[in-house]
Amino acid sequence: MLKEKLKNHHIILASGSPRRQDFFKNLDLDFEIRLKPVKEEYPSRLTHFEISNYLAQLKALPYIKELKDNDLLITSDTIVWHNNEALGKPTDAQEAFEMIKSLSHTTHEVITSVCFTSTNFKKTIHDITQVTFKALSDEEINYYVETAKPFDKAGAYGVQEWIGQIGVTKLEGSYFNVMGLPTHKVYQTLIEIASI
Repeated sequence: MLKEKLKNHHIILASGSPRRQDFFKNLDLDFEIRLKPVKEEYPSRLTHFEISNYLAQLKALPYIKELKDNDLLITSDTIVWHNNEALGKPTDAQEAFEMIKSLSHTTHEVITSVCFTSTNFKKTIHDITQVTFKALSDEEINYYVETAKPFDKAGAYGVQEWIGQIGVTKLEGSYFNVMGLPTHKVYQTLIEIASI
């Protein structure tokens, strides 16, 4: 259905995330994966969804000059917001342990922003999900970090992985948003774009 509506658009997904790529396959869309390195830095004045919005838009910049008229570039970024601080991707096992330890027995927010860019418009959306973890033991955290090596994930965990299965006690909002893409909002936005 959506594929037919977007038949005049060439979708470029600028993400190396297998989870995001799978979401687009599940939406039955034809798309091209195109990757360019971007240094994920943001001004310190930004907070909350301003950070993920900024980074999603930043990731679009290297592609702007090469976009053709029918191209639709999709970039995104996910952060974990906890204790008024953004948790990005851990650099090593120790940092991953500390991040998960800080999330243990608390509720945090997962924020994903998605930026849609073409030659004549740009639109950025975001979604917020609240996630609550049980009290995790050091043994459980170490086991997860050693086996899953979650260094490519904001907040050092994947909700679909072992730690999410045994540790998440409550989730308010979109589960898929926590995995890295608010698919319901992406779908709705793509329908709106198709009708432009």
